[in-house]
Amino acid sequence: MENTTTGTIVSAKKQWWLKINTKAVRRGTLDGALFPYVIKVRYEVEGKEYVRRKWIMRKGYEPVVGDTVRVYYDVMKPERITLSF
Repeated sequence: MENTTTGTIVSAKKQWWLKINTKAVRRGTLDGALFPYVIKVRYEVEGKEYVRRKWIMRKGYEPVVGDTVRVYYDVMKPERITLSF
């Protein structure tokens, strides 16, 4: 069973060492390249605060510290989360 809450991004780091190519044929080194982020999200469930780390990769989206995100968490284990931007 899932529930939702609002979380805040407290850390965001681009992983330059992990390049994901999105094009089969590239004209340059970074043509079609995506780099994932590792973010830390702080959220609260029933008065207890959690900070979790998640890998994200969305084309055209750069997470900014202080942004709010929707956090979907497992009611039985609130440390298990999925994010929505």
